[in-house]
Amino acid sequence: MKLLNSSNIYIYGFMMYWVSRCKFNSTEPQDIEFIRSYYFRKVEFTRFDSSVGKYVGYTEYGVRNAEAWNKDQGDLAAMNAKKETYCQHNIGIWYSNILSKSAKPSVKLHSMTPASSQHPAMLVCSVYDFFPSEIKVSWHRDGEEVTSDVTSTEEMADGDWYYQTHSHLEYTPRSGEKISCKVEHASLEKPLITDWDPSSSMPESERNKLAIGASGLILGLILSLAGFIYYRRKARGQNSHSQTSSYLKPV
Repeated sequence: MKLLNSSNIYIYGFMMYWVSRCKFNSTEPQDIEFIRSYYFRKVEFTRFDSSVGKYVGYTEYGVRNAEAWNKDQGDLAAMNAKKETYCQHNIGIWYSNILSKSAKPSVKLHSMTPASSQHPAMLVCSVYDFFPSEIKVSWHRDGEEVTSDVTSTEEMADGDWYYQTHSHLEYTPRSGEKISCKVEHASLEKPLITDWDPSSSMPESERNKLAIGASGLILGLILSLAGFIYYRRKARGQNSHSQTSSYLKPV
């Protein structure tokens, strides 16, 4: 994770600025690194890194600056202290108010036609509205994880603290198979597994047509069965009448 701060000034129409950032994995000092980078015209020329404990130059001008600034022991002490006074203090606030929170992802599974592929079909597992950004999305066919023909996007920030990501599986359909998208995230007590339902990708108009067609087929079968039963009963009635008539003697 990173915590950023910056400032800038203009020199002869060009912008020079510095950016302070804290890299950390926890609130412990050994897991925190304070870095301040100095830029001129978008080129970093000098950097202070608390893990190094001094300034380092990256250009000719930056090297001269680093040599001069490293002679100021008071400035070096102040910069090294920022690891605790700036980073550790703010990271504690971040952890208590933001980083300790999490939001459960929502999953949408749909199909699309691949533009060019050796497989005729492609599934997309879209995962939305989760926090923090670390997440694992995997595909499974009949219980076995699939690693080939799988591509995924990076976790993309929505701009509102939430993230989204998308994973694509190119495949050749097999009859009776079960395909699932498995999502693992810090907000979930157990993995979120979404099974692929081919009918869910069908447009609503097509689903309505299919439902109407199926209803018509069922109604036709019912009417046919009713007609068959009526015919059988009528035929039995006629046979019974004929047998009764044959036993009657003419007067």
